[in-house]
Amino acid sequence: MLFGIIILFVCYFFMHWYNYLITILLSGFIGYGIIWFAIKLLFHPRKAVNIFGYKYQGIFPKNKIKIAEMLGSLSTELLPFADIEQRITSTDNLEKLKPEIEKHIDTFLHKKLRDVFPILSKFIGEKTTNQLKQAYMDELETMFPALMHQYMLQLKNDIDLEKIVVEKVSGFSNEKLEIILKKITNSEFQFLKVAGAVFGCLIGVLQVVFNILAP
Repeated sequence: MLFGIIILFVCYFFMHWYNYLITILLSGFIGYGIIWFAIKLLFHPRKAVNIFGYKYQGIFPKNKIKIAEMLGSLSTELLPFADIEQRITSTDNLEKLKPEIEKHIDTFLHKKLRDVFPILSKFIGEKTTNQLKQAYMDELETMFPALMHQYMLQLKNDIDLEKIVVEKVSGFSNEKLEIILKKITNSEFQFLKVAGAVFGCLIGVLQVVFNILAP
């Protein structure tokens, strides 16, 4: 009995397959189009337009200031000055700078200082010069973290990172904002479009089944 019903169903489908295929494809196209249009509404219109007395603007352009403020508030959490200071004043960072600093100290002791005070070359030999250089390098290890700490405190007072981010993002044109956001979410948008087409096709299949089973 069940096998017979299935056979009849299949036969009936193939007798009208052209119309049913159009229904399924059209439903898939409508599903794809709805998602495509919804994504467009996220960015367009870029400027507010009057539609039957109601001003409408794309979601992202309309909320650009709010997005900027949100990113600004997150910037102080993502880039806290304490973490930046810790990285700058770290021992590893000083070790990376030491060769260049030592090079400048060598130039200063062996050339510049002797050019300014030629008489020193008669009293200060290579051994004394090396001792002075080592004293400078030792003092640097103690002085560098303290100096950088003071510098970071001053930098923190002088620079409002949140304000800078808000001003930068707010200054983006709506077109640039769209480009940036689409680069970030392009794969997700493509997935949504495909998903819309698939669900549309499934709805079309259900509609065909109902039409076949309807008395």
